[in-house]
Amino acid sequence: MADIAPVLKAVVPAAGLGTRFLPATKATPKEMLPIVDKPAIQYVVEEAVDAGLNDVLMVTGRSKRSIEDHFDRAYELEEALRAKGDDERLSAVRESSELAIMHYVRQGEPRGLGHAVHCARQHVGREPFAVLLGDDMIDARDQLLKRMIEVRGQYGGSVVALMEVAPDQVSAYGCAAIEATGEDDVVRISDLVEKPAPEEAPSNWIIIGRYVCDPAVFDVLEKTPPGRGGEIQLTDALRTLADAPADQGGGVYGVKFRGRRYDTGNKLEYLRTVVQFASERSDLAPEFIPWLREFVRQYDA
Repeated sequence: MADIAPVLKAVVPAAGLGTRFLPATKATPKEMLPIVDKPAIQYVVEEAVDAGLNDVLMVTGRSKRSIEDHFDRAYELEEALRAKGDDERLSAVRESSELAIMHYVRQGEPRGLGHAVHCARQHVGREPFAVLLGDDMIDARDQLLKRMIEVRGQYGGSVVALMEVAPDQVSAYGCAAIEATGEDDVVRISDLVEKPAPEEAPSNWIIIGRYVCDPAVFDVLEKTPPGRGGEIQLTDALRTLADAPADQGGGVYGVKFRGRRYDTGNKLEYLRTVVQFASERSDLAPEFIPWLREFVRQYDA
């Protein structure tokens, strides 16, 4: 088995154009759209930090400068809040700049998730690392990433997060062929298929936006040709690693996730996420939930 080095770094691809949210994303990165009063990307970084990964590389693109600004200090704003004695908002503003050690690299052209991950090679080096997609938010109470890092420490190789979906949904995701291990929530992955037709899917277990990758993935990505959609797919690289020897960084495992996941990649799911988060906020729920009930009642009448 390859050396089981600790996972200390996180990579967050955030270079997408956000076309599903136009015109809002013409000048505002999709990742900066708020979930109530905090941008979605901050929840993702918080998840990485909660799992012990305080070295975060953001893979960005043009028109994404506001992401960097969000995780930087805002001295003028802080001074204005301090002068007003607004300690609560001052703390909230400072929180994002103190979360992690942030690094940035640009993906020069949109060539797929695999290419975005490969852009992290110089920063990551020969260390294992986590990949967190900004469209997927995992409830902080469910600790998925911590479990994936534990599985990497136990089995080596790479680890992906899996969720079971209805057969008619598999064509929107990467799908895994799985083999049982001695643990109920851990499987070995023998094959991966990017967005298969339902009748060709090897299972109903799809890959969601959390990965823990062995550094061997970089060598594979460098040789991986464009796949579905003309893009370099991380799924294709992991498929190669699934058949590789353990001493070469091979082996891919899946953690079956049955917890709470929020998909902010399309408008409907984004709105659902905002409503769910608002409904669980102690400062908003007492007024928001009664209003929401009354609002919905109007459509039921």
